[in-house]
Amino acid sequence: MPFVFVIPGALQAHSGGRSEVRVDGDAATVDAALTLLWRECPGLRDRVLTERHEIRPHVNVFVDGTNVRAAGLAAPLRNHAEIIIVPAVSGG
Repeated sequence: MPFVFVIPGALQAHSGGRSEVRVDGDAATVDAALTLLWRECPGLRDRVLTERHEIRPHVNVFVDGTNVRAAGLAAPLRNHAEIIIVPAVSGG
């Protein structure tokens, strides 16, 4: 089943400059879908996940508009889900 990852500008250097990355494969959870994304864009992994395989505190992941922070990587997916990765932006 295909999934669409929306990649914000701050992370596009690690997605080959793409704002959207489509991946095909079977994934019932956010974790499994991200594994498919890492195959396509390996440089994104360390910017999204910690060394303990958790979503970084300053990164939010939305599946079809719902933040998965509470469920984390175990959050379920539907076919053709849109997954948006949103890193915090700060400045002054």
